[in-house]
Amino acid sequence: QVQLVESGGGLVQPGGSLRLSCAASGSIFSLIALAWYRQAPGKQRELIARITSGGSTNYADSVKGRFTISRDNAKNTVYLQMNSLKPEDTAVYYCNVNDWRTGTLWGQGTQVTVSS
Repeated sequence: QVQLVESGGGLVQPGGSLRLSCAASGSIFSLIALAWYRQAPGKQRELIARITSGGSTNYADSVKGRFTISRDNAKNTVYLQMNSLKPEDTAVYYCNVNDWRTGTLWGQGTQVTVSS
């Protein structure tokens, strides 16, 4: 069974950077795609970045060019590097797995607040 634990959120000023981490347990980490979602107050949860087992990535238009998803299979960890942060990036960020071997899994979420 895969479990996901996010970390790295916090308060940052507009234009600043944060790096989120998602540590995953389980022996199949390297075989599965992972994604980052976010949910702002009063809004639906949205997919913002995804990385396949082979390292291919895709991004939502709202974060393209500012956010980078990466993975370290040796550490069973996926990262989200967030640069040029804007107030509209304020949300709870969630790590996600959706795979036939695991089903749909979510981490507990980490709060990111962009404010001066």
